[in-house]
Order: sequence, then structure tokens, then C-alpha cells
Amino acid sequence: MTPLRILWLALAIWGSVHPMYWFITWFVQNEWSLMAMVDAWHANAATTGLVWDLTIAAVALTLFVMVETWQTRRFLGLLAIPATFCIGVSCGVPLYLFLRSAPAKS
Repeated sequence: MTPLRILWLALAIWGSVHPMYWFITWFVQNEWSLMAMVDAWHANAATTGLVWDLTIAAVALTLFVMVETWQTRRFLGLLAIPATFCIGVSCGVPLYLFLRSAPAKS
């Protein structure tokens, strides 16, 4: 595995573990209320802006993954879509880059 692929994988792992630590910590303190988390995301203009920024990035990544998958027929890259929406862009982007940089099968 190339150093760049190792970097993508390390970033995907970090991008899943680090945010999930904070999400789980928050959920434990707030009785596992998903609606309370959505309310917290819109607590002020800064957090609302960040939510929209990440949502737009997630939609753009999803479209890119779908178009590239359609063209290349490398379906494993589709794993980045649920990773993006269930964990976050910080996991989805490096995961997709890791999967995309795999050597092509001959």
C-alpha cells in the first residue's frame, strides 16, 4: 500500500473516531435525543452555517461518488455515501479517496 493510501485510510479512521467521540459524549449527556442534537446544530448563526456547509459538501461528495461509480463501475466507492451521512464528511471524503486510489484490477 502506498504512503498516500495509508494517509487516506488514517484520515478516514480519524474522521470517524474523533467526531463520534464528541457525538456519543453529547448523546450521553442529553438522553440520546436526536431532536435535541438537531436543535443544538441550530443554536446560533455560526453552528447553522457550519451545518449547511457540511450538508452541501456531503451532497456534492455524494453526486461525485455516484457519477464516478457510474463511469468506472468501481462500486466499492459507494461505501463513502453512508459513511458521509452516518458519520460525517470527515470520514466520507478520505474513505472515498482511499477506495478510489486502490490499484485497478486487470
